[in-house]
Amino acid sequence: MSEVKLAADVRSEFGKGASRAIRRENKVPGVIYGHGTEPVHVTLPGHELLLALRTPNVLLSLDIDGKNELAIPKAVQRDAIKGYLVHVDLLLVKKGEKVTVEVAVETEGDLAPGSFLVENVLNTLSVETEATHIPTSVTVSIAGLEAGDAIHAKDVKLPAGTTLVTDPEAAVIQILSAQAEEPAAEGAEAEGAEA
Repeated sequence: MSEVKLAADVRSEFGKGASRAIRRENKVPGVIYGHGTEPVHVTLPGHELLLALRTPNVLLSLDIDGKNELAIPKAVQRDAIKGYLVHVDLLLVKKGEKVTVEVAVETEGDLAPGSFLVENVLNTLSVETEATHIPTSVTVSIAGLEAGDAIHAKDVKLPAGTTLVTDPEAAVIQILSAQAEEPAAEGAEAEGAEA
């Protein structure tokens, strides 16, 4: 779990015009909420935030007017064409507090010999974990699996202190047999020979 320190400035101007002005300065408008407190509208450094968001479920240590707060990204809006950050919603967290997040599922190992395909039914699992120890991903071994085998959410080994929220019976990985199609030309020739 990585923790990234960012300086956040409280903002008092709102609306499209103010947000556009903030983005022209290579900053990102955002809002911080949680723990029954009033939402705080902030401006965050654009490049540093973009780099931090490359890590899934990153823990942000925000310096807001000399007060240090911990937060995790809850919603990130990006420009559909250019990909720059438009707005970010951050959820306040405290050390020891449990949060529910989506964690990426990664596979390792080789399938049994033969023509098999791996179908990732779920790319993420919903888990509950301590806010300061959020895993970036969970790894599932597919070594030796054959067609018809499946790995369910309950079979995925989670880090200590992390509990599964996703339905335990939900399929995460399925192994399928590769189906080869008959070439159309051969089938057409066979029909022509019968006639």
